[in-house]
Amino acid sequence: MTLNDPSQVEWWRHAVIYQVYPRSFADADGDGVGDLPGITARLPYLRDLGVDAVWISPFYRSPQKDHGYDVSDYCDIDPLFGSLEDADELVATAHELGLRIIADLVPNHSSDQHEWFQAALAAGPGSPERARYLFREGRGAHGEQPPNNWRSVFGGPAWTRVDEDAGDGPGDAQWYLHLFDSSQPDFDWRNPEVGDLFEEVLRFWLDRGIDGFRVDVAHGLLKEESLRDQVVEEGEEPHGSASSDEERSMVERTLRDEPMWDQPEVHDVYRCWHDVLAEYDGDRMLVAEAWTQTPESMARFVRPDEMAQSFNFAWLLAPWSAPAFEEVVTGTFAALAETTASPTWVLSNHDVVRHATRYGGGAQGLARARAATLTMLALPGSSYLYQGEELGLEQVDVAPEHRQDPAYLRTGEVGRDGCRVPVPWSGTAAPYGFGPGPDQPWIPQPDDWADLTVEAQLADDSSTLAFYRRTLAARRELAGSPDDVEMLDLGADVLAFRRGAVTVALNCGAAPVARPAGEVLVSSGPVTDRLPADTAVWVRA
Repeated sequence: MTLNDPSQVEWWRHAVIYQVYPRSFADADGDGVGDLPGITARLPYLRDLGVDAVWISPFYRSPQKDHGYDVSDYCDIDPLFGSLEDADELVATAHELGLRIIADLVPNHSSDQHEWFQAALAAGPGSPERARYLFREGRGAHGEQPPNNWRSVFGGPAWTRVDEDAGDGPGDAQWYLHLFDSSQPDFDWRNPEVGDLFEEVLRFWLDRGIDGFRVDVAHGLLKEESLRDQVVEEGEEPHGSASSDEERSMVERTLRDEPMWDQPEVHDVYRCWHDVLAEYDGDRMLVAEAWTQTPESMARFVRPDEMAQSFNFAWLLAPWSAPAFEEVVTGTFAALAETTASPTWVLSNHDVVRHATRYGGGAQGLARARAATLTMLALPGSSYLYQGEELGLEQVDVAPEHRQDPAYLRTGEVGRDGCRVPVPWSGTAAPYGFGPGPDQPWIPQPDDWADLTVEAQLADDSSTLAFYRRTLAARRELAGSPDDVEMLDLGADVLAFRRGAVTVALNCGAAPVARPAGEVLVSSGPVTDRLPADTAVWVRA
């Protein structure tokens, strides 16, 4: 397997990109919530960790109903996180340290507090203001039923009724579409005003030195124009997005009817954005969060005139299995074979259960997490890391009274709060150096995290943090390696491949196996001439 056009040297093609969830990374002002000055102060830590770029989840002005993914002003910083001056200082400091900054952009929907949506509510049916969003008349004799059967990703109907007191006729009341929370109305991307707005937003941040954008819900901007009902199997309920590991396998071939996702016209948007970024120097980039149903549809987002990269969630969704991991690797390369894009690899983010917990938790879960990470980082392409995984953090069972995820608030089902608990930096008790003062942060930290702090792990050469630093340093030595990957057969329970002079082996079985011969460059745990279970190794012949 070979990446096309390996001569390309754009910075993002083989970058390690670290995701910062700003609420939970570092708190500079002591209010219990992370902020931009806190991130700036910790940038030397990220440089020393060995990453190339920092992706920061939304920091725009927002009511924070969905922790920043509900934006009320795309060209300002929410006071919770700081100011535009703080953002400028963060970008400048990152660049001085040799780090790039990727901003999170949320173009599928705005906050219901955005000035456009407030104007739409005031203007009424049929107005140009409402045409910026997806307002429709309801069904039923009095418009009392939603316009279609779509469901919100966060549970419940994807429509909310307005104009309740407007009259008794079906045209006197309208509903608006929100594929996520009711406080997040979806834009109508068939209205050119919406595209014009976001081109202005792109330029605003590019002019301030942002190196790229992670595009939230990149597959969702355009809906099938008729807004028809979703076709479901008999006895099945309509569903929202399949953007969770419980719902979707990227290699799944039983395709669902999804008129709200992955419409062909969405690619016209990204061709326009590609042209905007091309006006700026420094290889500015776009990466899509596109939960598509097949690797082939994912690859459409990275055609030469569209995005630089698309998140590849296949590894994240795969079970602990050598054949499953091999299918991910071979399927990813096959999907990109007709493009000039490089693959991306990711194991955790702010929306999914941390992979140390997914792999079983405890000592076994951590061993598997380290082994999977080591294997992933040997593959050509870009790797995305999520804050705290380098500390071996697991998913936290957040008490119900502290849960704030809108998915939990709408459904009562445990949401994403457990992977968003603030990072422990130092000390022996909460808030573990997360911010000044003695109080717990916005989501309380566990009492048993003293050994997991950055301070504690920097003093321990066997720690997960030390392992990440060694691995990222070794990865830099692979920078000149070819992008050809040759899969090897070392047994049914072993994922193995060769990249240049380096052989990588991951033992997913329950018993030790023979280790590939050669000099051990880095391993996820102790190895001899045998490779233990739940362990990975890089060796050089």
